[in-house]
Formats: sequence, structure tokens, C-alpha cells
Amino acid sequence: MDHRLILNGVFWRARTGSPWRDLPGEYGHWKTAYNRHRRWSADGTYSRILDELRRDADQGEGVDWAVGVDGAVVRAHQHAAGARREPPADVAAEVVATTQIDTGGAIE
Repeated sequence: MDHRLILNGVFWRARTGSPWRDLPGEYGHWKTAYNRHRRWSADGTYSRILDELRRDADQGEGVDWAVGVDGAVVRAHQHAAGARREPPADVAAEVVATTQIDTGGAIE
């Protein structure tokens, strides 16, 4: 399966918030896209892709990019309830570890 189709499928799912099983057939079988997304998330492939895409893209910003998220419009997906409480056994713990987010002094 072409990596570009898988990436487009992952982007489609992220944009729509749909379950993996609703992935349109034009992006390949949903299970293939899910497995590759899970594997690439765990082994750092997405980080390497992002590093290549942003290499020399913004010299002024450097390697540390600032991202602004308006908390007034951030919502959990309808399927977020009942998420597992333990990390998956096949993914390294440091990959799924929660990180502290700098809120810039905003009240959480």
C-alpha cells in the first residue's frame, strides 16, 4: 500500500474525527491505515517526517515551534469516554507518557 494513501487516510480521519472503520475505501482498508498509524506513532516515524518537512522552513523560529490552541474550542471526541487507563503493552511507555504543557500562565 502506498504511504501517501495511508497518510491521506490518517489526515482524513484526524480532520473528520470519524472512527477508523469509517475510513473511505479510497485510502485503503481501515485496518491497514490504523496499524501503520499506530506503528509510526510508536517508532518515531511521524517525528522524523515532521523534522524533514520543517527543516530550514523557518530559520527565525528555530527547532522549537510555538503552537497556539484556543481552549474554548477544544473538545473531546464522542468516543473519548472510557479510554484505557494503562498504556498498550506493545508501545514503549515513554512514547505514550503524558507531558506537561506550558499554558503560558493561563488558568487551567
